[in-house]
Amino acid sequence: MSANDQDLTRLAAELGEQLVSVQAQVTTAESCTGGGIAEAITRIPGSSAWFEAGYVTYSNAQKTQQLGVSPELFGSVGAVSEEVVVEMVRGAQANSGARYAVAVSGVAGPDGGSADKPVGTVWVAWAESSKVFTHRCLFAGDREQVRRQTVYTALEGLLRLLAKENPIVG
Repeated sequence: MSANDQDLTRLAAELGEQLVSVQAQVTTAESCTGGGIAEAITRIPGSSAWFEAGYVTYSNAQKTQQLGVSPELFGSVGAVSEEVVVEMVRGAQANSGARYAVAVSGVAGPDGGSADKPVGTVWVAWAESSKVFTHRCLFAGDREQVRRQTVYTALEGLLRLLAKENPIVG
């Protein structure tokens, strides 16, 4: 998958149209993308009508402080895990009051990978109200490519969720 700025802007604009049509807001909780999802969203004029908040929680301490992620999870399953992104997406929803949310945590590289979580491993969680969907992705490429593919996947999943489809791609 190749995701460029034009693709991300198109997805974000589509997301905004869909959210406006259902009178809902979205929030983001990001680690490996460093705010890239929120940046793509806020490129769109008028996004303040449907984008509630963006949380960039790069450190484990901030995942706990800002989003309420249980500190015990980092020792037991690690920051790049299904359990952590579920707590991130729930915390972002609770703090912002947004109906829709997405959370990402991954290993963008070039360092930090391991045998069970190689570089390119990203967990994504999407939420609508009380429903949560998660997916483990393994992206190829350098750090920037992994981050862009993560932003693309996050936005595409939100669009699928708004269309009442399963947000999991592939």
